[in-house]
Amino acid sequence: MSATMPMTSIARRRLLQGTALALAAVPLAACGGGGGTKSGSGDVTTLKILDYYADDPDNGIFAETLEAAAKKVGVTIERETVNGTILIQKVLQMSSSRTLPDLLMLDNPDLQQIAATGALTPLGDLGFKADGFIDGFVGAGTYDGELYGMGPCANTLGLYYNKDLLDAAGVAVPTTWDELKAAAKTLTSGDTYGIAFCAKASYEGSWQFLPFFWSAGADETDIATPEAASALQLWVDLVREGSASESVLNWSETELGEQFTSAKAAMVIDGPWLTTTFDKSDVNWAVAEIPVPAAGDTAVAPLGGELWTIPQTGDQAKQAKAMELLQALLDDDTVLELNTTRFTIPTKEAVDAAYIEALPQMESLVTAVNNGRSRTAQLGEAWPKTAEALYNAIQSALTGKEEPLAALETAKSDFLS
Repeated sequence: MSATMPMTSIARRRLLQGTALALAAVPLAACGGGGGTKSGSGDVTTLKILDYYADDPDNGIFAETLEAAAKKVGVTIERETVNGTILIQKVLQMSSSRTLPDLLMLDNPDLQQIAATGALTPLGDLGFKADGFIDGFVGAGTYDGELYGMGPCANTLGLYYNKDLLDAAGVAVPTTWDELKAAAKTLTSGDTYGIAFCAKASYEGSWQFLPFFWSAGADETDIATPEAASALQLWVDLVREGSASESVLNWSETELGEQFTSAKAAMVIDGPWLTTTFDKSDVNWAVAEIPVPAAGDTAVAPLGGELWTIPQTGDQAKQAKAMELLQALLDDDTVLELNTTRFTIPTKEAVDAAYIEALPQMESLVTAVNNGRSRTAQLGEAWPKTAEALYNAIQSALTGKEEPLAALETAKSDFLS
């Protein structure tokens, strides 16, 4: 995912599900330029890269970063960028035509399904060690016990709040669900709602629900539990009590940002990809960890961000050189520079102190990322179906069709049986 959104479009995810079986059917030999394993000969001078940072500022930032990393390891790069909605289709086509790149970027929830096809190289086979990287991101890059991807930048969700509105209302930043409900109720006045979040019928809605779901002690292996229902009940209460607009059923995270910058919402659940937008607005903003059920509980948020992988091209020399390039992309200085430039969050705790010194307003998000979880850690490539069940349950409960536990039970039966 780019810094502008935690997930690419629903269309891309549905395409991925539809093409995963086709990818699995492609013979592994087809992934390499010569139809087999090659030892390579001579020095590697050029590497091919594919990513979906097609738009600025990310396109320019990564062009410069990748060129600098390539210079360090003594290669030139041939980089291709595509829109995120067509990346998986592109990977499928390249696999079929034996033209997979030497370094491939994937949105982290997609890695499991691509790794399952055999198209990626376990990074450990190329000497990579994940020491120093946060556990949640290691989990995101792992399939069937093997690490297939790692990246320098993560993102997550936090509670963004309008400091001036909270101060004027005498409201402290909420840390528990009861405090959140009370604060949202007090802050709701005129055409300003106390809080806004994304509950739309999409993976975006499921992503936004996960901090509440996980922090309640719920688990994606069984979505229809009292713990899961308590998290959904919180969202239902916020809408029923008028502290959140019914439009949360349709708002995207970008639209949440618009509600926040226009002072139509005093608090929003959103992420660091909107930092520049918030900084350019007139809102005096800050961000805190998302409230938890009770004081002393640990907030658990989902991890967004991209993973860089090394495809099975069949050319061992190029795969080894691609690992050198990836290592350069993941060194401490590069991780720090990328994240301070993009307002994303480091995946290496060793750079946290320097990052927070540069961007102290992001400290709560650093904590959230360090405690965060991968969406695919428990279910692997089965996660998208569970995400679909969750957003359908959310829609059912928030529209009053069913009470939270019943909505979750129905969704479990309809989508996961």
